[in-house]
Amino acid sequence: MQIPVQVTFRNMDPSESVEANVREKAEKLEKFFDRIISCRVVVESPHRRHHKGKLYQVRIDIGVPGKEIVINHAGPKNHAHEDIYVAVRDAFNAASRRLEDHARKVRGDVKSHQVPPHGKVARLFPYEGYGFVEMSDGREIYFHRNSVVGSGFDQLEVGHEVRVTVAEGESAEGPQASTVTPIGKHHLIE
Repeated sequence: MQIPVQVTFRNMDPSESVEANVREKAEKLEKFFDRIISCRVVVESPHRRHHKGKLYQVRIDIGVPGKEIVINHAGPKNHAHEDIYVAVRDAFNAASRRLEDHARKVRGDVKSHQVPPHGKVARLFPYEGYGFVEMSDGREIYFHRNSVVGSGFDQLEVGHEVRVTVAEGESAEGPQASTVTPIGKHHLIE
């Protein structure tokens, strides 16, 4: 870390053991993302006068290049946070998950979901039992009634959107659909 960890206590007396615990956990964050610039931790007791039922809140601000990652673990959701060490542990667990996610994004390891091949029914020959799908890339793909999932062929109309599994090399006339699935109301976005 470029800047030492800053620990602040609010509405409570400072505790050397809690501060040591926070610093130890903050140092371990660097194994999840090694370019941490700063880390500020605020441990807060919401009601100074109450002795029972205090739910500690822990806020962690982590500075990384070009971004600030904020973790704000606050009660009253979790009564386990009546123990300050549990509140600190849970906040740092959340921080480590967020740093791992950030590291994956920086490395480019985040999964991108590809849109499955799809198109619209361009031509339909119901008596002959086949049709053509115009794919999103402009190609026309032949399909037979047997390649339509379920009994969907009889419900198909020109213009309906479908998801297509293309079988290249199946036919001498070019690619054809091995599976055609009507999409219905749920439209795919490229």
